This record gives sequence, C-alpha cells and structure tokens, in this order.
Amino acid sequence: MDLGDVAGLIAAIAFVVLVALLAVPLVKLGRVLDEARTSLRDVTEHSLPILDEAASTVAQTNAQLVKVDTITTNAAQVTENVSALTNVYAAVLGAPAVKIASFFSGLGHATRKASARFRGGAA
Repeated sequence: MDLGDVAGLIAAIAFVVLVALLAVPLVKLGRVLDEARTSLRDVTEHSLPILDEAASTVAQTNAQLVKVDTITTNAAQVTENVSALTNVYAAVLGAPAVKIASFFSGLGHATRKASARFRGGAA
C-alpha cells in the first residue's frame, strides 16, 4: 500500500462520512414533505364540503332574493295604486267635499247670526 492508496482510502472514507451526514437532513426533509402532503390532503378533504355548503347557501340566498324582489315589486305597485286612488279621490270627492264643508260652515254662521237677531241681540 503506497501513499496514493492511503490518500484514496481517506478520500473514500471522507466521502462516505459526507454522504452519511447529508443523508440525515435529506431523510428529515422527506418526512417534512410527507407531513406537508398529508396536511394538504386533509385540508382538501375538509375544504370541499365547506365549498359545497357555501355554494348551496349562495343558491338558497339567490332564491330568497328573487322572492324579496317579487315582494318589493308588488309593494311598489300597491304604492302606485294607492297614489292613483288618492289622486282620483282628491279630484272627484275633494273639491265637492270642500264646497259642502264651506256651505255648512257658512250655513252655521248665518244661522248663528239669524238666531242672534231673532233674540234681539246684535249681530
């Protein structure tokens, strides 16, 4: 065994030690990647039902909004009808009612004046 063989043997041993030292972090990194894969699978398995429930909730909310829109449209139509009815009432009955009220008010005033004159008081 000459000096070159001893140097080669030392280099081979150093290489084996280096590989052994690098193998430990690589094994730990493999375990970390396995755990990350398992965690990702669990998150995916739990997220899909949540997303399905959210889609169902959104669909139900949209259905309720359609109903609310129908109710709002009907309320707007009722408001328009009441407004039109008020306008018709004011046009048809409002002016005659004011005239009748003023007639009876004038009649009451005239009656009070006439009864005061009849009793001999001043008007």
